[in-house]
Amino acid sequence: MSRAVLSIGSNVGDSLAHLRSVAEALGSRLVAASPVYSSAPWGGVEQQDFLNAVVVAEDADRGPYEWLEFAREREAAAERVRVVRWGPRSLDVDIVVCRDPEDIVNRDESLLLPHPRAHERAFVLVPWLDVEPDATLRVGDDVEPTATWLGALPESERDSVRRTDMTLDTSA
Repeated sequence: MSRAVLSIGSNVGDSLAHLRSVAEALGSRLVAASPVYSSAPWGGVEQQDFLNAVVVAEDADRGPYEWLEFAREREAAAERVRVVRWGPRSLDVDIVVCRDPEDIVNRDESLLLPHPRAHERAFVLVPWLDVEPDATLRVGDDVEPTATWLGALPESERDSVRRTDMTLDTSA
């Protein structure tokens, strides 16, 4: 059984609807969804804050490339346009980790697993810890609890991630 942790974010259009579209598309494969967070943009491009969440999904028939295809399909459905690296976007879907049952390490230039910068991003780690408090993350040869990676980030980075009262539950 392949288990994927997906980080989702949006700051263009109806951001909450874009995030919810991922959870809806997962359907019965959705194992857990974090609360929705607001976070300052990352990467130095001037833009409005993002809405972010993490979803965990399982599917016996999907491997890492099938999860990548799912991510790209969701971004295309949200009419994502890639103009500026780390710029505004209607929907960003990143595979943080994929397990089958152990962490899959992939260094193909089209798919790097685990996500090479997840440990630097509080907007990924904070919501991930909501749904998998005991999660671990491999960075190079080091495997540490996700909470350890989060604790290593500057306080300002951690504080830039603020929980909202929004959820991915479409009945809310």
